Amino acid sequence: MLAPPRTVVHRAAGLWALERALQRRGFERVAGADEAGRGACAGPLVVAAVILPQGRRGEIEELNDSKLLTAAARERIYAEVVARALAWSVVIIPPGEIDRRGLHVSNLAGMRRALAGLAERPDYALTDGFRVDGLGTPGLAVWKGDQVAACVAAASVVAKVTRDRIMRGLHATHPEYGFDEHKGYCTPVHQAALVAHGPCAEHRFSYANVAAVGQRRQRRGNVGVAPGEAATVPAQVGDNVAMEGGPR
Repeated sequence: MLAPPRTVVHRAAGLWALERALQRRGFERVAGADEAGRGACAGPLVVAAVILPQGRRGEIEELNDSKLLTAAARERIYAEVVARALAWSVVIIPPGEIDRRGLHVSNLAGMRRALAGLAERPDYALTDGFRVDGLGTPGLAVWKGDQVAACVAAASVVAKVTRDRIMRGLHATHPEYGFDEHKGYCTPVHQAALVAHGPCAEHRFSYANVAAVGQRRQRRGNVGVAPGEAATVPAQVGDNVAMEGGPR
C-alpha cells in the first residue's frame, strides 16, 4: 500500500495554512503551545496552550507573534483569543523552579502541563521551537512557530499578556527594579537596579548576571535574598489567573 502523499506547507501560505492542512488530514483540534520569559532574569516563565476553532471564528484579526505586536494590540488579541478559543490553558513557573530544574527542562515541562491542562484534548500539538516528548498526542516542533501557525501565535499572545500583567503586579512590591517597564528582561536599566539594590526573590539566581551581583554583595557583607527562596506572585494579575479556559 502506498503511503499518503507528504503535505508541504510554505510559510508564505499564511498563518492559518498549517492548521488547515492538518485539519484536512483529520486532526480537527490543533493546539499550539508557546512561552514568554525565557530571556528574562527575573519573574516567572509563562507557558500557554490554545486550540482555536476551525473556520472564520478562528481567524482573529491582527493575530501574530506577540513580539511583533504593540502592548495595546496584544491586549485586544488576548481578549479575542480567550473569548473564541475552544480551549486555552496557562502554566506559571516561578523563578525558584527555574533555578532548581533549569530553564529548558522547565520550559518543556511547562508545555506538557499547558497542553495537558486544555479542557479539550487536542488531536495534534504544535510547539514553538522545541520538540516536546510525552504529550500523548502527535506533535511537531515548528521553528518560529508563532510566526507560522495561528494557534502558536495565539498561545504566544496569551503567555505574553499573562506574564506582563504579573510583572506589572510585582512592580508594586518591588518598584526599585522597574519591572513594569522592562518586565524582568536584562536591560541596562534593570542591570543598574540589580547592582544598586541586589537581587530579590523574583530574580533567577541561576542566571550569571544575578549570581554575580549576589556574590559581590555577599562578599561585601550585604545580606540579600537566598537563592531558591520562593517568589511571590500577586493574586490579582488579571482574569487569566485561573490557569485554563474551557469551551466558549
